[in-house]
Amino acid sequence: MTPRTSLAGKLAALGAVPLIVAVAGGVLLDRWLDAPVLAATLAGTVAVTLWAWTVHRALAPAMALFRAMAGTATSYRDGDFSFDLRWDGHDELAELVAAHNELGATLRDQRLGLVQRELLLDTMVQHTPVAMVLVDAAGRIVYANLAARRLLHGGSRLEGLALATVLAAGPEPMRAAVARGGDGLFTVGGEDDEEIYHLARRGFRLNGRAHDLLLIRHLTAELRRQEVRTWKKVIRVISHELNNSLGPVASLAHSGGELVRRGQIDRLGQVFEAIEERAQHLDGFIRGYARFAKLPTPRLEDVGWAGFLDRLRTQVAFEVELPPADWDGRFDPGQLEQAVLNLVKNAHESGSAPGAIELALHRLPGWWRLEVRDRGAGMPEAALASALVPFYSTKRTGTGLGLALAREIAEAHGGRIALANRPGGGLVVTLTIPASA
Repeated sequence: MTPRTSLAGKLAALGAVPLIVAVAGGVLLDRWLDAPVLAATLAGTVAVTLWAWTVHRALAPAMALFRAMAGTATSYRDGDFSFDLRWDGHDELAELVAAHNELGATLRDQRLGLVQRELLLDTMVQHTPVAMVLVDAAGRIVYANLAARRLLHGGSRLEGLALATVLAAGPEPMRAAVARGGDGLFTVGGEDDEEIYHLARRGFRLNGRAHDLLLIRHLTAELRRQEVRTWKKVIRVISHELNNSLGPVASLAHSGGELVRRGQIDRLGQVFEAIEERAQHLDGFIRGYARFAKLPTPRLEDVGWAGFLDRLRTQVAFEVELPPADWDGRFDPGQLEQAVLNLVKNAHESGSAPGAIELALHRLPGWWRLEVRDRGAGMPEAALASALVPFYSTKRTGTGLGLALAREIAEAHGGRIALANRPGGGLVVTLTIPASA
């Protein structure tokens, strides 16, 4: 193994050479010229010259190395990490070069990982079916993926164009949706070629500057698939209910005919009562579907909460602490009554004790919140996610319309509805509507 020689040791060894030469030259000159002062001067001059030349020769490789390191540092700053340095030696500079090369290798690996991730992200963004448009604070498009180019500009590039100019050449519903801001649906085309889109808009700061990201998703095909599945389920539910009612009615009609043939007309009253019961059930079922399908626009009016809740208690039992008389809401009393009745009836069908079914009204800034609480069986987490979907029911004979109708009524008022399991068992359904309209 070659012993390591320090840089200081090399310089010291090199510095001794001109000193020896100078001493030897001084002795020779002193003897030749027989002039000690002149000999000393000439010897010093020779020594300095030799020292400068020796030091320059010794430091030249190190100076070249330092210039190379400065060049690689500039390349690193510019994002180029492809350079390595080389130093033949076993001194402190060799350690510095090794550390420099290790840094370059680390930066290369990190840069390669970033490039690969950027390539993957760009590939995903470019080939997603969602149109993505990034707009700067001046309203100019700074990025648009392939779906956005096809949707907004016939496949041509959009970067650098003003968003307003691009939208001006597109359909009016799209311009209106972008002008409204926020999220929402818009429809393009007529009844025969109707296309449905969802617009989402998000604002954020990029490099300290405000930007808007527009996401436009084509929903027509997905909604049509959902529509077909929904209609199939509707047909199954209606067929089931019709068979449950018409089958017994046909059987009872046949039994009534047999009773008449035998002359046992005294028992016809029971047959007619059973037929009437099934007919009323079927009528209620059909009316429920009709209400859900044709929910009218709410007719808002000022309603006192205390009187409204007190009237509800005459139709179905629940516990409630009546609010102050000066608490007035603005809503459609008929529709909200239907929604709350559906929620309370569901609570009674949950297996909860009647005395454990509670209704609470809370006044929030800008909102009214109604809570219907029970101590029934609650719902599995999977059922909670689907409970508000039309025709979804966890009950064997349920139509799946009660909660869906309540949600439609809440949303028609500008509110919302949510379900959650209660600690200790049971369910709480929260219906929220605006405090004013």
